Amino acid sequence: MKTEWRIFLIIAAFLLFATALYGGWTWADSGGHVEWIGTVALLLSFLLCSMCGGFFWFVSRRIDLRPEDRPDGEIADGAGEIGFFSPGSYWPFGLALAAAVAGLGLVFWQFWLLGVGAVAIIFAACGLLFEYYTGTRRTAEH
Repeated sequence: MKTEWRIFLIIAAFLLFATALYGGWTWADSGGHVEWIGTVALLLSFLLCSMCGGFFWFVSRRIDLRPEDRPDGEIADGAGEIGFFSPGSYWPFGLALAAAVAGLGLVFWQFWLLGVGAVAIIFAACGLLFEYYTGTRRTAEH
């Protein structure tokens, strides 16, 4: 986590510098008026990177150093089971299709299509989330 928070905070510092530079440049170029859309977008990007970097810094203080954070860490130190990854699932395709339907509803400003897409997004997200929690559960009584 040490590497992650450093990267995010370096990017955040750059974005803060770019925000000040952009705001000053547009103020000087347009005769005393700041171009607010770009300035606010850069400022919000700075805040988002700061939030992510702060979270990683907060977490890194509470966990032990990972092998990639230690200078003497070896590749073999990170070996082992990482987690379970689904070998094949159709839910991501359904989620993308639902997002496309909702996007078409936004593009053509059709609220009924947007509603259908939003319901389909919720359904597909729940299907993706609970993909491996389906079926009957056997108890000790059976």
